[in-house]
Amino acid sequence: MASTVDTEKRPGYGQLLRTPGALSFLLPGFAARQPFAMLTIGIVLLVQHTTGSFGSAGAVAAATGVSMALFAPQSGKLADRFGQRAVLLPGVLVHTASVSLLVVLALGDAPLWALFLAAVPAGASVPQVGPMVRARWAAKLDGTPLMPTAAAFESVTDEFTFVVGPVLATALCTGIHPAAGLIAEAGLTLVGGLFFAAQRATQPPFGAAAAASTEPHRSALSVPGVRVLIVAFLGIGAVFGGMQVSLTAFTEEIGNPGANGLLYGVFAAGNMLAGIAMGAVAWKSGPLRRLLVGYTGLTVAASLLWTAHSVLLLGALGLVVGLFIAPALITGYTIVETLIPASARTEAFTWLTGAVALGQAAAVTVAGRLADTQGASTGFLVPLVGTALALITLLALRSRLKPRETSRVTARGVGHRVPVAVD
Repeated sequence: MASTVDTEKRPGYGQLLRTPGALSFLLPGFAARQPFAMLTIGIVLLVQHTTGSFGSAGAVAAATGVSMALFAPQSGKLADRFGQRAVLLPGVLVHTASVSLLVVLALGDAPLWALFLAAVPAGASVPQVGPMVRARWAAKLDGTPLMPTAAAFESVTDEFTFVVGPVLATALCTGIHPAAGLIAEAGLTLVGGLFFAAQRATQPPFGAAAAASTEPHRSALSVPGVRVLIVAFLGIGAVFGGMQVSLTAFTEEIGNPGANGLLYGVFAAGNMLAGIAMGAVAWKSGPLRRLLVGYTGLTVAASLLWTAHSVLLLGALGLVVGLFIAPALITGYTIVETLIPASARTEAFTWLTGAVALGQAAAVTVAGRLADTQGASTGFLVPLVGTALALITLLALRSRLKPRETSRVTARGVGHRVPVAVD
C-alpha cells in the first residue's frame, strides 16, 4: 500500500526525504551501492597493471559485466518472491569472496583464463541495491506525485556514486596499490550490503503478500516496452564502459594517469547535476518525449568524444555527455513503472540495471581492443555507436512504451485526479 504523502505542495526532495522510513533504507543503501561504480574500473586498473594490456583488462571486466547482466534479473525475481534480505545476505558473501579471489589470482600472475573464472561469480553476485531501493520507493509512493521525484533522486544518487566510486578506486589504485581499489570495493560491499539487508521494515511485499495483489504475476521481460528500454539502457552502458576504458588509456597515453579519475568524475558530475535538475523541475512534457529528446542529445554529444585531444576539451565534452545521461535514465525508470505490475518491479529494475552492465561489458572489451591497437581516441567511438543504435531502436519502437493502463495520480486539488502524460 502506498504511503500517505502531502500532495497539496509541489513535490520536492525535501518532501520526499520526509517520507516515513525513507532514511532507514537510503543511508545504508547509499553505502552498499558505492562498490558498483568501483568494480569495473578496479578490475581494469589491476589487470592492466599485471598484464600490461588494456584489451585483457577490458575482457576480464567484461566477463564481470556479462555475468552480472545475466544474473541480476534472476536476483530480482528471487527478491520479488522471497524478499530482498534473503537474496542480499548470501549475495554479499559470495561477492566478497569472489573479488578477493580475483585479486589474489591477478597478483599471483595467474593465467588469463583463471581471472575469467573468478570474474564470473564476482559479477553474478553484485548486490542489486539500486533496484532494491527503487522497489522500496515504489512500494511506498505508488500512485503519488512523488514517484517521479523519487526516480530523479535515485538517478542523482547513482550518479553521485559514479562520481565518487571511480575517483576513489583510481586514487587507491594509483596512490596506494593496484589492488587497493578492488579490496575497498569488496569491503564496502560486505559492510554496506549487510546493513541494508538489516532494514527489514521497509522491504516491499513479497511471497504470499505479493500474491495477494489484484494484479496477475508476469515476467517483466514479457512486456515489449521493457525490452525496448533494455536496448536503450544497453546504449547507456556503452557510454559508461567506453568512457572508463578510453579515459584510462587516454590519460596514460599523454603521461598523466592521475587525471583519469578527475575526468571521469567531471563526466559523472554532469550526470548528477542533470539528475538534480530533473527532479526539481515540474515537467509539462511526458516522459517518453523527454526520453527521446534526451537520448538524441546524448547521441550527438557522444559523437564528438573521439575528436578530443586535450584534457580540457575532453573534460568539457564529458561534462556535456553526462548532462544527457540522467534524463535518459530517469525517464526510462519512470516509463517502466507504467508498463509492469507491482509483482515484477524489482525484476524490471534489475533488467535495466543488468542492461547497463551488459552494455558496459561490451564497451570495455571493444574499447580496450581499440585502445591497444588503434590508440586511445578510437575507443571513444564505442559510446557513439552504442547510443546511435539504441536511439534508432527507440524511435522505431516508441509505440511500445505506452503504459499498460492509464496511470493516474492525485493532483493539488483535493480529490482531483489527472492522467499522467506519456508522450
